[in-house]
Amino acid sequence: MGTRTVDAVVVGAGPGGYVCGIRLGQLGQNAIVVDREYVGGVCLNWGCIPSKALIAASNFVEKVKHAETMGIKVGGVEVDVGKMQDWKDGIVKKLTTGVAGLLKGNGVEVIMGAAKLTGPKSLEVQTKEGVEKIEVTKGIVLATGARPIEIPGFKFDGERIVGARQAVSFREVPKRLVIIGGGVIGLELGTVYAKLGSKVTIIELMPQLLPGVDLDLVKVVHRKLEKLGCEIHLEARARSAEVHEGAVRVVAEVGGKTETIDADKVLVSVGFRPNSEGLGLDAAGVKTDAKGFVPVDIEMRTNVKSVFAIGDLCGPPLLAHKASKEGEIAAEVIAGHKAANDVQAMPAAIFTDPEIATVGMSETEAKAKGKDVVIGKFPFAASGRAMAVLETDGFVKVIADKASHHVLGVGIVGPEASDLISEAALAIEMGGFVEDVGLTVHPHPTLSEAMMEAMKHSLREAIHILNR
Repeated sequence: MGTRTVDAVVVGAGPGGYVCGIRLGQLGQNAIVVDREYVGGVCLNWGCIPSKALIAASNFVEKVKHAETMGIKVGGVEVDVGKMQDWKDGIVKKLTTGVAGLLKGNGVEVIMGAAKLTGPKSLEVQTKEGVEKIEVTKGIVLATGARPIEIPGFKFDGERIVGARQAVSFREVPKRLVIIGGGVIGLELGTVYAKLGSKVTIIELMPQLLPGVDLDLVKVVHRKLEKLGCEIHLEARARSAEVHEGAVRVVAEVGGKTETIDADKVLVSVGFRPNSEGLGLDAAGVKTDAKGFVPVDIEMRTNVKSVFAIGDLCGPPLLAHKASKEGEIAAEVIAGHKAANDVQAMPAAIFTDPEIATVGMSETEAKAKGKDVVIGKFPFAASGRAMAVLETDGFVKVIADKASHHVLGVGIVGPEASDLISEAALAIEMGGFVEDVGLTVHPHPTLSEAMMEAMKHSLREAIHILNR
């Protein structure tokens, strides 16, 4: 194979890379997207999308079981996990096929293979057919993402001791599931399998679940997990796991004592590490930090002007929508447009039960920065719509500057939190005040009224709760 020259190459076809590729095509750039495994990356294939499908299915199972509260009697619920997985896989196939079609429709070529930089503007791709050499005139975008961290004593075997990739594809509900790590993935999938009948045990090293999230939000989810029968060990350390006769025996330190917990499956979800090895970064002169992440500037450039990095590869927060936004920025810079990463409000959503969504500063973060804040809260228990859909757990919480009334942050724990947070993100992105949202008429009866009321509550003007 000879050497080809194009405007840009994107390495990685996940939610950062494929978006970058599509935007490059829209802007008239001759671009190639390379991936060694599949279009869609972790997000579409075994992360965001598959897990949300399973979450929706398990939520439906739980709603049916409690439908009698509404006067709806159901004779029994039978879950066909195999069919559920087939349905989930169908969604993944539709989305990945759609993404491939969008890349093609925008004139972007996709090459399946392993890419390695050979210089600041050159790379090689190892494909099934051989090595393809490519040179770029404008830029290379690294969008290789991250992978689950393995911890000592818990080597993944793909069958009994697994990461999220395998856990979203169980063809049977494990009777006993031990989860190492009480973060986002552990709690989301733990909730799924608890609702489908697993006995779930969660082992978390820190003093709370979802470390980094305000404790008042987390407590609501913690209570629901216990209600679902989950056993939760905080400030506990998983030491080892031994597979024996088709089961796993987990050894952990709990409350200063050594305990053994038997399981059918063990899900290790303690975080992700960047896929920065084997990319030929040294050959191009690209630097990484101590953890392997690739630092970038506001144009998403690395220390080498012609090499960009986006998404999980360039550091936390590890969010698909962050990667997509950064992919658009990198594409626009490469195409000669004025673009920069000046995002003021990066929302995050956790699809537990109830959901948690945040944007801007948390209360803890604001106070740590010396901000004089005022807090507004509105409980979903006071929402007519929440009562009507049998989802009254949780609240909307507003963190605002006491003097100026600027919205600094919003946290939501409750029904549809992941959808409701976008209004708060818009308010912060536009430099809004609590009055901007509080004085905006919201339709009734809706869950979004809770946002309006929480904003008003920060001013002590809420209507449907007492303003204490």
